[in-house]
Amino acid sequence: MYCDLHIHSYFSDGSLSPSQIVTLAKQQDLIVALTDHNTVAGLDEFITQAQAQGVTAVPGIELSTDCQGTELHLLGLFVKPEHYDDLENLTHSFRVQKEESNRELARRLQAAGYAIDYEQIRQNSPEGTVNRAHFAAALCQKGYVSSISEAFERLLKPGQGFYCPPKRLDFIEAIKFLSERDILPIWAHPLKDRNESQIRAILPQAKQVGLVGLETWHSSYHKEQTRVAASLAQEYGLLPSGGSDFHGDNKPGIALNCCRIPASVYDDLKK
Repeated sequence: MYCDLHIHSYFSDGSLSPSQIVTLAKQQDLIVALTDHNTVAGLDEFITQAQAQGVTAVPGIELSTDCQGTELHLLGLFVKPEHYDDLENLTHSFRVQKEESNRELARRLQAAGYAIDYEQIRQNSPEGTVNRAHFAAALCQKGYVSSISEAFERLLKPGQGFYCPPKRLDFIEAIKFLSERDILPIWAHPLKDRNESQIRAILPQAKQVGLVGLETWHSSYHKEQTRVAASLAQEYGLLPSGGSDFHGDNKPGIALNCCRIPASVYDDLKK
C-alpha cells in the first residue's frame, strides 16, 4: 500500500473536487492528504467522502510563506476541525492580497497584448479561487504558449515583469503556528526551492520552533535530490514525508501516486 501526502483540489489550483480525489484514491487503494494552498475549505467534503468510501485521508493545508525574501511552502498535516477557523483567519489577508496580485497580473498581461479575461478565468475555477496555474491554462488555451511549464517560464515567474507576489506569512512563524495546534509542519519540496547549503542554513531554527518533517519524495525530484532530502531528514531528526503535488489537468504529467511512497511513511507521521 502507498500514500500520497501532497494533493490539490479545485479549492486551490487543482482541477478535481475533493470527492473526485477520494474516488481516485479508492481505485488505487491509496492513503491521501488534501493540502490545498492557504485554505481548508475543501476538507469537510474530503473527509466526509473518505469516510463514505473507506479511504484513509489526512486533512491538510499548504501555506505560502516567505523566508529571507524567497517563497517557501509549508505543509500542515492532520488538521483538526477545531482549527479550521484559525487557519482561515491566518490566511485571510494573504488571500486578499493574492486577489490583488491576480488582477495586477491580468492587467499587465493585457497591456502586453495577451487577451486574458480575468473574470472568465474566475468563472472557470469552480470555487472562484485563482492561482497562476489558471492563468497558465488560459494562456495555453489561447495559443500563446504550448504548455503550462512554458507559461510559467516565459511569463508567470517572478522577475518576468508580469507577476508580483503577494506578501506572505513568515516561514518560521508559520511553523510555530502549526506546531502550537498539534498540526504537523512539513517543509514541502525543499530541494525544489533551495540548494542543500541553503536548506542547512534554515533547518536548525526551523527544527527548534517545531518543524517535524521534510518532503523527501516529490514529483519534481530527480534521484539525487531524493537521496539528499532523505539524508537531510535523517541528519536533522526529521520525519520523511512526500507526495506527488497532484493538480489534475492543471499540471498535466503529474499523476496521483507517481512517487510510490510506502504507507509506513504515513504510519510514522500519524504516530
